[in-house]
Amino acid sequence: MNKQKLWLLLVSALIVPVPALGQPASLVCDALVQRLEQSAAALEGRHLNEALFQGAEVKCEGVVADLLARGASVEARNRRGESALSVAAKRGAIDVASLLISAGADIHHRDLSDSTPLLLAAEARRTRMVKFLLEAGADVNIQNKKGVTALAAAAFNGDSRTVSLLLDAGAKPDRPDESGKVALIYAAGKADTRIVSQLLAAGADADGIWGNDLTPLMWAAGHANDAPRLAAIETAELLLEAGADLSRVDNRGRDALMIAASRGHDQMVRFLIGKGATTDRKDKSGKSAYDLATNDELRTLLAR
Repeated sequence: MNKQKLWLLLVSALIVPVPALGQPASLVCDALVQRLEQSAAALEGRHLNEALFQGAEVKCEGVVADLLARGASVEARNRRGESALSVAAKRGAIDVASLLISAGADIHHRDLSDSTPLLLAAEARRTRMVKFLLEAGADVNIQNKKGVTALAAAAFNGDSRTVSLLLDAGAKPDRPDESGKVALIYAAGKADTRIVSQLLAAGADADGIWGNDLTPLMWAAGHANDAPRLAAIETAELLLEAGADLSRVDNRGRDALMIAASRGHDQMVRFLIGKGATTDRKDKSGKSAYDLATNDELRTLLAR
């Protein structure tokens, strides 16, 4: 049999679907074991490592243990530059991850995006895996090529349990990514009051000036359209109580009130005016909150 046919046979043998919801993982692992046994003679070198990735993907610690014993390498990488530990982290396969680390897998391995297993676990909302990796010694503050940390990923996902774990492990809340956003910005923009409170309690700067000179208060004022309006106001209140400055302006010359008006957030506009926001400031293009307002109701409110 030529090498191309052998390769096609092996790939076919190793294609195992991720368990569907409600399907016992043991069935998938049994199927993988049978297919590996059928191609055992061809399992060497690169193919052995590819089988290791399959085992990690479908959370089969028995298969992974056997492949490691046969010589599969924990240093092998897939086309995304991930290690088998990276794959296990994304899948939340703690038993597999434990085996790989015991076999010498690098807990700080970086894939092609410079993401570590901890960051991948945080992005995938694998809270138990995050806890496991932290206890195994993962560096909580490593950033990937885009500057994203595990904390920022968890805040973006609205994953307060993971945020708590990361903060307890020493995550620094004020590390910006390449877009100039920190964890508090992501939480404020989504009006996630719980995470905003967690980050402020951990020392996040309520009045920090980040990308485009935007502050967390400005992000809360211009919150996502699907964020609960009352939660957005509560978020702004939390930030003001923690020292946010209503008078700050971004690189366009716009303050929080102007941003809220331009987004059509009438309740936020009322709240900010009640807190003392000035209505006559103009941005660098000469426009006021009144000019930026998206509807007549807001313009009437701002004209008072």
